[in-house]
Amino acid sequence: MSASAQSRRPRRRAYRVLAAAASLATVGALAAALPASAGAEHAGGGKGGGKRTVDVQLLSFNDFHGNLQPPAGSSGQVTEKQPDGSEKKIDAGGAEYLATSLRTARKGNPYSVTAAAGDLIGASPLLSGLFHDEPTVEAMNKLGLDVTSVGNHEFDEGARELARMQNGGCHPKDGCFEKDGRGKGKKFRGADYPYLAANVTDEKTGKPVLKPYWVWKHKGVKIGFIGVTLEGTPDIVSADGVKGLKFHDEIETVNKYAKVLDKQGVKSIVTLIHEGGVPKSQTYNYDCDSPGAGDGISGPITDIAKGISPKVDALVTGHTHNAYVCTIPDPAGNPRMVTSASSFGKLYTDTTLTYDRRTKDIVRTSVKSANHVVSREQAKAPDMTSLIQRWDKLAAPVANKAVGYVSADIPGRGAGVPESPLGDLISDAQLAHAKSLDPKADLALMNPGGIRSDIVFKASGSEGDGVVTYGEAFTVQPFSNTVNLVDLTGAQLVTGLKQQVSGSNAASPKILQVSEGLTYTLDMTKTGADRVVADSIKLNGKAIDPAATYRVAMNSFLAGGGDGFAELGKGTKPIVGADDLKAFNDYLTANSSADKPIAPPKADRIKIVK
Repeated sequence: MSASAQSRRPRRRAYRVLAAAASLATVGALAAALPASAGAEHAGGGKGGGKRTVDVQLLSFNDFHGNLQPPAGSSGQVTEKQPDGSEKKIDAGGAEYLATSLRTARKGNPYSVTAAAGDLIGASPLLSGLFHDEPTVEAMNKLGLDVTSVGNHEFDEGARELARMQNGGCHPKDGCFEKDGRGKGKKFRGADYPYLAANVTDEKTGKPVLKPYWVWKHKGVKIGFIGVTLEGTPDIVSADGVKGLKFHDEIETVNKYAKVLDKQGVKSIVTLIHEGGVPKSQTYNYDCDSPGAGDGISGPITDIAKGISPKVDALVTGHTHNAYVCTIPDPAGNPRMVTSASSFGKLYTDTTLTYDRRTKDIVRTSVKSANHVVSREQAKAPDMTSLIQRWDKLAAPVANKAVGYVSADIPGRGAGVPESPLGDLISDAQLAHAKSLDPKADLALMNPGGIRSDIVFKASGSEGDGVVTYGEAFTVQPFSNTVNLVDLTGAQLVTGLKQQVSGSNAASPKILQVSEGLTYTLDMTKTGADRVVADSIKLNGKAIDPAATYRVAMNSFLAGGGDGFAELGKGTKPIVGADDLKAFNDYLTANSSADKPIAPPKADRIKIVK
């Protein structure tokens, strides 16, 4: 998930699913069911049995977010730097192509392990999200995933639902989605791979709610994997999703379990961490180690990498949806690989770990790594095509319904700028819904991470160009936030806007999308809260009065103070409206037709000074 992305508890709308409350007893059972060395052997022979060293292939990816079908628009592209310095956009991603890429990469590599760094599920398109991400877990089983860490989105529906993703079973409210050969409910089998969550504990017992580590074993080679999510997960997930859980410091946790593995004789260790960095270039193949090791990346992962024990030989990271392969020295000054493979299955990372049979450790100077594009020009994996077609048939009655019309692409997640046209459109839709609840509603604010994709003009199926389907709208807003209306003073509103670029958001600003009529200047040449020019904030051309009261619409995640917007959580006189997706769809339906489609908003409400 990108630096601006947030999590809220999804409710799969067509089935009106209520996210299950965290059941720590269930999660405890899950932990007990996963011994540290479970399922560690790969089939197949291996070369180098008599040699001192053997090359182990580590294939990795992150932030898949249920994108079984190729992501649309810019969300489904990677940027490649060409030899002449120019940049090229390449269409990439989708489970059919990711499976082919991984299977092709494994050929000729008898020692191969596949790992992920969290957010494989959650904030998913309708094809997976409608069915509580069972299709994605099934796909991960088929493509040969060996192990993954949890990410913040794995907690979207709470610990009990995460346990079901691991152990299987039909959904407690929606039941089984498919029929077996006897016409009875077909039981979801769960993940064949372990979810690791070393830094997530039961707040009552203090014990990890999932196994903290797992050991891969093959022909005498042993590599330990420690899995953690970002410590700040509770700040970006709804309270119900993390109820009863505590999230701990990433460095302290990894170092603790690195010692545990070391005492068990496991000297080769990889950390799967759902936290990441921001590269200097958005081209996936740029040199992250220029001019020096790790100079091409900043953000939380840099300090984390510098603090994690030298016992750990490589870090597979995620969360920021960026692509990088960097060498960041460990605390002992040794080179150590830190990688991330963008998101949505558009890239995978191929890392060679040279294992020394005598020391049982990785020869760090020989570690090599590179990101590779999951090209859509290669053959599709037939089993993934079959899987997609099977679930798509179940989803079609809901997914294909037309909800609106657009005259051109309306960029959202892929806009690459602080204010996106789709962000403006969603904010306007929420304000319109709020006015139906209270005509005195003044403005609406939308968190950028709640916008998961773009609206694309080109037809994705048989609906026709310019038609927005329910499934496409769901992909944009897959969470079940309600549209809430609260009173805020002008002073509180100004403080809330300043929190976009200060406090927990100082390092990675989260720029709220605003409804028509609200304007202000964001001066990025300044630092902290001063970036929001207070006297520039106006509503319908009139300066915000600190003492006045404004009726402000926002989703329930923001209204709860999520994403570091504590001031927005202090609103009074609340009114809870409809589901945010319903508000968006209603707006599209009411304001567009085949003859009069909606044009992309100009995205000129926030003036940016660089």
